[in-house]
Amino acid sequence: MMVNSPQSAAPAWTQDGRLYAFLAAAGFSLKAIFVKLAYQSHPVEPLTLLALRMAFALPLFLWLIWYSRAPDSRPPSRGDAGRIWMLALLGYYLSSLFDFHGLTYISAGLERLILYLYPTMVLLLDACRTRKAPSARTWLAMAVCYAGLGIAFSHDLRQAGQGIDVLKGSAWVFASAVTYALYYLGTGDMVKRMGSMRLAGLAGSASCVLVLGHFLLFGHPRALAQLPADAYGWSALMAVLSTALPIYWLALAIQRLGAAQAAAVGTLGPVLTVFAAWAMLAESLSLLQLAGLALVMLGVTRLKPAAPAKPVLPASLPARSS
Repeated sequence: MMVNSPQSAAPAWTQDGRLYAFLAAAGFSLKAIFVKLAYQSHPVEPLTLLALRMAFALPLFLWLIWYSRAPDSRPPSRGDAGRIWMLALLGYYLSSLFDFHGLTYISAGLERLILYLYPTMVLLLDACRTRKAPSARTWLAMAVCYAGLGIAFSHDLRQAGQGIDVLKGSAWVFASAVTYALYYLGTGDMVKRMGSMRLAGLAGSASCVLVLGHFLLFGHPRALAQLPADAYGWSALMAVLSTALPIYWLALAIQRLGAAQAAAVGTLGPVLTVFAAWAMLAESLSLLQLAGLALVMLGVTRLKPAAPAKPVLPASLPARSS
């Protein structure tokens, strides 16, 4: 009679990476919730809140650099260092700043749907770069994505007291998605040379320096003393649960599942955000909004790279992490 060991008796999804992929998706999805809760606890400027997040995240990004080091690892070359600063500017600095501005106007659910469109922007930008038009299937998938966004957008316009706020917030978050798409395109060969975790640590650390420098020069550092403990608490949770740990969990999931399957689990992100916003922020949840969510997710999961020989994206697309 064969006796299973405790490890073999454990559910397969706790061993093969699916648990890590789910935890990463959940962590990334909670970022907008923490931002909205911080805004509700005390009137705080987006730059101030972002600076707090980055101040708490900096030690964690430095830990990622240390943890992901290899015995033969060398400091980045001058060229790579310049690219890392450019990626930091696009991915974790501008993208996050635009996103925080957008969340002052729109719901967390709509914010996540707009951000989740960034794979369509990656494909369009790459098509412009390579001068290869996307396939008819890709155009159809993108049309489905934006049709779903339009449905969800109309829901928020109906719920908002001032439609201009929804337009402002959506424009900010759309700009966030564009800058993140540029960041994603810029990673390219650097991920292969450095590894995703080390690159995330380096770019994240550089972005912390940019954000904190921006805050010290143009923000209101004296206002930090007037913030309640809740604002610091939400910022710390954002840095740990929605920044550093999800990056680490996603890397573990990719090691076990591969990028495509890990990203497929990541498609749960918008769903988790919508329901978390309903449960924690009392945001409305209607059939119209759920229909838009379903269309966006369907479209994104059907997207394919324009050039199969050198795909910029895996078959399924990774979760948005900014």
